[in-house]
Amino acid sequence: MSESAFRRMQDLPSTHLLGGGTAMCAGCGGLQALHEIYDVLGEKTVFVNAAGCMTLLSIYPFTPFRGSWLYTSMASAPAGAQGVRDALDILLAKGRLPREEDLEVAVLTGDGAAYGMGLSATSGAIERDLDFLYVCYDNEGYGNTGQQASGATPHGARTATSTGASGYPGFKKDLFGIWAAHRPTYVATVIGAEPLDLARKIEKAKSLRGPRLILALAPCPTGWEYDPADSVEIGRLAVRTGVWPLKEYVDGRVVHTKVRKPRLPVEEYLRKQGRYAHLFEPERNEELLAEIQGRVDRYWEAAGE
Repeated sequence: MSESAFRRMQDLPSTHLLGGGTAMCAGCGGLQALHEIYDVLGEKTVFVNAAGCMTLLSIYPFTPFRGSWLYTSMASAPAGAQGVRDALDILLAKGRLPREEDLEVAVLTGDGAAYGMGLSATSGAIERDLDFLYVCYDNEGYGNTGQQASGATPHGARTATSTGASGYPGFKKDLFGIWAAHRPTYVATVIGAEPLDLARKIEKAKSLRGPRLILALAPCPTGWEYDPADSVEIGRLAVRTGVWPLKEYVDGRVVHTKVRKPRLPVEEYLRKQGRYAHLFEPERNEELLAEIQGRVDRYWEAAGE
């Protein structure tokens, strides 16, 4: 797909995304990524959706997808995917489903399910070498219920459950590394603000079989506290500051697919978001800002970039 086509998609209002009219939060980075992902995957896809923000796309019996949709609880999407994949394989084996009519089975979850509630079921599905694509839109909190901290919340961010002067005291879990440790077929990070990188990775994932993860950072205007018009800029800053490395794991190797040199200071990304306002006002928290910058720098030093 051409870059101009992707740019046009980014300019569409949310009511046009995925062909539906369901109301979603304006500027949703998760919906932006999902729209681009679906455009590549196409209609022959079964989405197994764990409870979360994207559940709001579907109002029974309708969904904005032209393919199929299965709704599950937060922890059960990989198990649902197993059932769908097994059923398709049985139909193929019995000759009741032509090979050209086979479907891609895609799990769709937020970070609450991917990093926390559904991690055990996901680990089991990878160990069983389940042939599925796992798409996580990571808005770094339980966005559908008020932006409580999740296993994906970054250190220092303010959430509904971490409101102190220093924000969230914990650290974001490395879901990319957890998946890679299972030695799956493919793992990749993406962001809707970098559509060509995203398209290449979805095309690659689509051509492979086995467990595959697409981990999309999903800027969230309501949870991150910024103007919805800034979603694309914040997404680009996440990459240009090195906060969100674009990379993939394939054949046992991790490769960075877009490296910004020199990187912008992390502060340029943080300042755009109200969830980090306490780091700058009423006075700068130099220690915590330096800690956040240092962690990013150490990551890239270890990566040799």
